[in-house]
Amino acid sequence: MHLLITGATGFVGTHLRRYLLAATDWTITGTAFPDVPPVPLDAEREHLLTLDLRAAEATRAVLEAHRPDGIIHLAAQSHVPTAYQDPWATLENNIRGQINLLEGCRALDIAPRVLVIGSGEEYGRADASELPLVEAHPLRPENPYSVSKVAQDVMGYQYYISYGMPILRMRPFNHIGPGQSPRFVLPAFASQIAAIEAGRQEPVLRVGNLEAARDFTDARDVVRAYHLALERGTPGTAYNVASGTPRPIQSIVDLLLDLARVDIRVEIDPARYRPADVPVLYGSAARLQRDTGWQPEIAFEQTMADVLEEWRR
Repeated sequence: MHLLITGATGFVGTHLRRYLLAATDWTITGTAFPDVPPVPLDAEREHLLTLDLRAAEATRAVLEAHRPDGIIHLAAQSHVPTAYQDPWATLENNIRGQINLLEGCRALDIAPRVLVIGSGEEYGRADASELPLVEAHPLRPENPYSVSKVAQDVMGYQYYISYGMPILRMRPFNHIGPGQSPRFVLPAFASQIAAIEAGRQEPVLRVGNLEAARDFTDARDVVRAYHLALERGTPGTAYNVASGTPRPIQSIVDLLLDLARVDIRVEIDPARYRPADVPVLYGSAARLQRDTGWQPEIAFEQTMADVLEEWRR
């Protein structure tokens, strides 16, 4: 298998490459946005290059040069507050990049198995009676990022129906783990606690909305789901990647404070609130488990400890 991974040097892309290099004999071509030169984990089995997927001709040239058997399309602008600040930049980046990728495959008459990576955010808010969310649930995006992910998701379905392309649509709920940017909730808290312990910040943890509850899965479990879906999933199908357990943001704060080595006060920062925030969101991965055998394996508490230790280092 020769696999193309877009967004290969990002948070999930790095975990995915590390996992696949250990678990398979696949060769990997990875693309990264042209701002930081990419560094391979294994120079013999990986070829990393810079690519702006919004450039159609450059994207087609990469596909022509490497002709992958599979594609995992991770590259996206995935930060919700950034999407609110510049909605069009997020929509253009996420939609145009995927169009160029799929149109490039069509132009070259290649048919790799493709994972289109959506998000559990596509579902929006739901009544308690509708939870956990399954793939047949209506899509009700509530922010520009989730709108872009709905577009990617249904575009994947359209190319499957229109052109018979073997595309699978993944809908991962919140994923966390070492290597994630402090723009996201867990590393935002863990980085502050590590700074407080090191004497670099006053003993105050600044937080946003602690009442929202989300479905968190370790990124190291998420990338196993992508591997199994690529090998065993059914083209045209949407798959949730979820733990099935809603965890209030307050529970993250409580666990991290239990792990902290100093006393810390918590303060609400209104600037950290979103204009619209879904109260409770969690999903069922029963379809993915049925078709591929995937189950999450890493305990939530272990993820918390690993992320805090990373920020301490």
